[in-house]
Amino acid sequence: MNPPTLPHQASAPDAEGPPPTAEDRRHVVKRRWITAIIILLLVGVPAGYLAVSTQQSRESGRDKAARVGASKVRPGWPSKVQRSIYEVPIPPKAWRVGFLETNNWRTSRLFTQFAVTPEDLDAFLTAVGTSRAALNAGEVAISPHDSEVAGWSWSPKSLWYGTSLEQADPRPGRDITVDLTNPEKPRVYVVSTTTP
Repeated sequence: MNPPTLPHQASAPDAEGPPPTAEDRRHVVKRRWITAIIILLLVGVPAGYLAVSTQQSRESGRDKAARVGASKVRPGWPSKVQRSIYEVPIPPKAWRVGFLETNNWRTSRLFTQFAVTPEDLDAFLTAVGTSRAALNAGEVAISPHDSEVAGWSWSPKSLWYGTSLEQADPRPGRDITVDLTNPEKPRVYVVSTTTP
């Protein structure tokens, strides 16, 4: 009688197989390097982008804060959009131009100042719907509060002329003061106020 045949048994798990070849080790090292590079790209590139983006955002925020936080009229031209919204048509050949825009939940204001020729003064006044004849001698039409915000002071030695132009909402109201101390180089100060 033959002994019963036993099914083939697997070798024990702790049994040692043949040692891995050198080629297998190279393959493992190569795979690990590729994995490390992929992880670096997946983590490093977005982190780098985030760092650059954060820095740009900070710089942009500082620039905006400088513009928004300005508390006095500063040299420069308001944008065409600002001039259009606030209806302040500064003559193209004006010089010593400065502006300041302020906004809050109730009102928005554009403070502008510029020097012009007598002809350009007349053209400006016509463009805003008034004339020299409507200017009141000895009057500063800009309020003390707005003057303080803009950093303007009104010397009693100067020849001031002013008028206020009211319009129905949402169009802006404008307070205009002109310094005619030197009639050949009038200086114009405007506060245009809109109520959103």
